[in-house]
Amino acid sequence: MASSNPLILVDGSSYLYRAFFASQQADLRTSTGLPSGAVRVMANMMRSLRKQYPDCHVAVVFDAKGKTFRDDIYPEYKATRASMPDDLRSQVAPIHQMIKAMGFPFLMVEGVEADDVIGTLARQATEKQLPVLISTGDKDMAQLVSDHVTLIDTMKDVKTDREGVIEKFGVPPELIIDYLALMGDKVDNIPGMTGVGEKTALALLQGIGSIDEIAANLDKVAALGFRGSKAFADKFREQEEQVRLSYVLATIKTDVALEQSLEELQLGPIDKEALLAVYREYELRNLIKELESGGAEESEAESDEEGAAPAAAIETDYRCILDEAEFDEWLARLQAAPLFAFDTETTSLDYMEARVVGVSFAIEPGKAAYVPFGHDYLGAPMQLTEAVVLGKLKPLLEDPARLKVGQNLKYDRNVLLNHGIELQGIAYDTMLESYVLNSTASRHDMDSLARRYLNVETISFEDIAGKGVKQLTFNQIELEQAAPYAAEDADITLRLHQTLWGKLSAEPGLAKVFSEIELPLLPVLARMERLGTTIEPKLLHQQSQEIEVRLAELEKQAHELAGQEFNLSSPKQLGEILFTKLGLPIIKKTPKGAPSTAEEVLAELAETYELPQLLMEHRGLAKLKSTYTDKLPLMIKPQTGRVHTSYHQAVAATGRLSSTDPNLQNIPVRNEQGRRIRQAFIPCAGYKLVAADYSQIELRIMAHLSGDKGLLTAFAEGKDIHKATAAEVFGVALDAVTSDMRRSAKAINFGLIYGMSAFGLAKQLGIGRAEAQKYMDLYFERYPGVLEYMERTRQQADAQGYVETLFGRRLYLPDIKSRNAGLRKAAERAAINAPMQGTAADIIKRAMINVDGWIRGIEDESIRMLMQVHDELVFEIREEKLEEYIALIKEKMSGAAELYVPLVVEAGTGDNWDQAH
Repeated sequence: MASSNPLILVDGSSYLYRAFFASQQADLRTSTGLPSGAVRVMANMMRSLRKQYPDCHVAVVFDAKGKTFRDDIYPEYKATRASMPDDLRSQVAPIHQMIKAMGFPFLMVEGVEADDVIGTLARQATEKQLPVLISTGDKDMAQLVSDHVTLIDTMKDVKTDREGVIEKFGVPPELIIDYLALMGDKVDNIPGMTGVGEKTALALLQGIGSIDEIAANLDKVAALGFRGSKAFADKFREQEEQVRLSYVLATIKTDVALEQSLEELQLGPIDKEALLAVYREYELRNLIKELESGGAEESEAESDEEGAAPAAAIETDYRCILDEAEFDEWLARLQAAPLFAFDTETTSLDYMEARVVGVSFAIEPGKAAYVPFGHDYLGAPMQLTEAVVLGKLKPLLEDPARLKVGQNLKYDRNVLLNHGIELQGIAYDTMLESYVLNSTASRHDMDSLARRYLNVETISFEDIAGKGVKQLTFNQIELEQAAPYAAEDADITLRLHQTLWGKLSAEPGLAKVFSEIELPLLPVLARMERLGTTIEPKLLHQQSQEIEVRLAELEKQAHELAGQEFNLSSPKQLGEILFTKLGLPIIKKTPKGAPSTAEEVLAELAETYELPQLLMEHRGLAKLKSTYTDKLPLMIKPQTGRVHTSYHQAVAATGRLSSTDPNLQNIPVRNEQGRRIRQAFIPCAGYKLVAADYSQIELRIMAHLSGDKGLLTAFAEGKDIHKATAAEVFGVALDAVTSDMRRSAKAINFGLIYGMSAFGLAKQLGIGRAEAQKYMDLYFERYPGVLEYMERTRQQADAQGYVETLFGRRLYLPDIKSRNAGLRKAAERAAINAPMQGTAADIIKRAMINVDGWIRGIEDESIRMLMQVHDELVFEIREEKLEEYIALIKEKMSGAAELYVPLVVEAGTGDNWDQAH
């Protein structure tokens, strides 16, 4: 082996899982439904590795099937790990075939883990003074780092040497095993020492040394002064055997008997036919084309079929502008550009408090600039002033004809308003483009999108700002680090837009959802956020005090019922009381095998037992107190005297909006305490609150989508739909329907929307399953169109892999072909419900756009749109305009969609939100 080139050891098992979870966002599948995401991402990762290290010795190491020596030592080892997902398991064999066909030496040794094989090879190379690079994301590998061994995380392009281990973990590589043995490892189910977390482990290792040194110096532990240090010696003696066992389990073997020598670990030739067979089965079209044309080493083109393709070879030219003449040159280029990417860097994530400290731009891929003006750390260079930069930018940023693209521009729009600039000309937003393209992807932040669509690992904020309480705000970050980060944001945003808009443009229906619903909604939500709403803190303070008294009463009653005191918030203590002492039935267990005390378990037990009833009430009140009655008064902004929520467009898969700080969607409306919280939301003097709500919108959408004659007739005639359903199902006259019949019919109506089974309906109504099935059968006899719709939707979902709303929004269903029956059934239920929930979301968004356009034409601020919650819009209206404006609101909301049934809007008014609702 040539000593100048490192030995590359690839942790294939780590790669495998990371490739799978990276691809989960896109749910990539072949035309026959085969999951293909892990194969595709692994293909790109391995091709990149081969290209980056063409002359190095290399080995790709995977875990073998079956038990290892650690299972013999400790049968519970890795017992808590979830089984490999079906969609990943089916891709393991082709990934192995592909890696071998690419010419990589492939190692898999029975009885040990991939870590042990890698550890052995690293030791052998070190003994020969050869450099080693271990490509992994596994923290356990840090114990192997030395002067000759370095870790590399290729997905983040981060190398970790000895100093890097100390910086990351707080201890050197030779103490990593001790670190893991003390703390334990939940992922691998290594027990460690009870009560020892990261801080305690570091205090011991930094203050005394290894486990052997700790055992020999227990008398010195108390002097370290960490929490529990005085009692540590006795606890260590009790658990020393467990700690020693943990040490053995955490230690990577370095003496595995291997058939291959280091010299044999050489890249071999590509087996073109074997590789093509895998590429064809998994429909990697660009890679097939590339391989067939003989360009396997050259092409880096991004594929719109394959998610994360290799990063395009784009040279970057990022500028930090400190000179006014250079700034003016960029301004001229921005003025002439048909579209430019724009981003702000600020002091805070709170849009009401944040100040802009710099702006970045990109006009073409790879070329971007950052203009700082607010970095004020010690030794910061002279920058252009805020007045100069924002003064010259204001006309450009406020010009609707100068088109801009950004990532989550609603935030930038809001913070620029703090400087008197109203951002206009928002033509595209990459977060929303990604969301419309595939709302079921788990994340739509820029770093995730860059990884997913560009295969680029961006600079993370934590890389330059640090973490936790010591994290710097952007104005404190040195320009040498801040400028590349900020310029990269603009550059990546532009490149993402070029990729994402190409994909959206190929799907006219999705492009229409973006351009007619999501993008026009952005400034509407921004205006609502900036406006905020008024609350009465005195009412909330009073409610908090009353809840405090009730919580104390409930705690006392719970202790009396249990026959002892215990911590009501401790799942462990609660489990001991409920299931060990009181002997209540165990309904569900945690992954570790302990009886569950989750909310749904307590709710079921509360139907029969008094203590769970008290615990449910206690939990509910404690949550209301901490989330709302205590917190809301603290959220009043001194600048406005109002509370300002944040609306999120790119979270819920169905298209629904969500909100945070405060979460307006989760304030209960069906219990007294929740209604009292709403009573604290009040209008300004001279105004009333108006809540306008769509009536039974999802049932109306069901009638429209199914075309069922019975439902259409009932809605057209303005009947009480639940009463009408009861009359049909129970075969009685409309005026003979009892309240119990109507309640059952309501449960059926809404249950079917959510794909409820007879078992679920039986549980909800408190009846037998056979009786519930009878109700459902009668329902489908009376409304056959609904059954036909459900069957048709299931078939479409199975054939297409997605369902659509009335306006073309898609909801992808990755589990619709799953071999796991539970996952498949859940996907089928989602397929039935999503078109209704999604269409309802689209309708209220369209209504908000319509209403906002009308309100902006009224110059006297006699009406303001304050909040959106589920199917409801809340307004603040001057008292003398109430009747006129309520009629107009109803008209505009009703006109947001044309259904086969009337779209009815109900509106209430009052001196607080509860009265209006």
